[in-house]
Amino acid sequence: MARSSRSGCTTRTTLHLVGPQSWTSVPAALVYEASDPYAVKVRFGDGGEPEEPGFDEPEDDGGVEWLLSRELLRAGTSAPAGDGDVRIWPARAALDVLFLQLRAPSGEALFELSAGVVGDFLRDTERLVPVGEESGRMQVDDELIALLQGGGTDATPP
Repeated sequence: MARSSRSGCTTRTTLHLVGPQSWTSVPAALVYEASDPYAVKVRFGDGGEPEEPGFDEPEDDGGVEWLLSRELLRAGTSAPAGDGDVRIWPARAALDVLFLQLRAPSGEALFELSAGVVGDFLRDTERLVPVGEESGRMQVDDELIALLQGGGTDATPP
């Protein structure tokens, strides 16, 4: 199920954790916010349905969240992409399957997910912030003004 607003979009989906002898279904959400135009969040966990119309994000249920770049997700839909903790690639034999590998100090996980769902999600994000226009959406000036007006930490040595 996809939800969108002018500020972001969320697509709920099911990923399949690939185990040595079986697969486990894992509810998840792909989350994009126009205010952070380079990033996509993958939130694992139930999260429930939003209670308010227009509310884009799953509730914080204490689940695990991974942050990856929108460009990495896009690149991984057509060829192997990523190096290190996050890698994504299309399956060779199945048209609608992507593999997502996540590595952390505590271990690693390999998931299968729908290439169609990811493609639809990426198209939703591109309607909000077209590719190549990400830097224009960054609110760097506002952050710098807040820092220079004393809204940030004091960098003066003691």
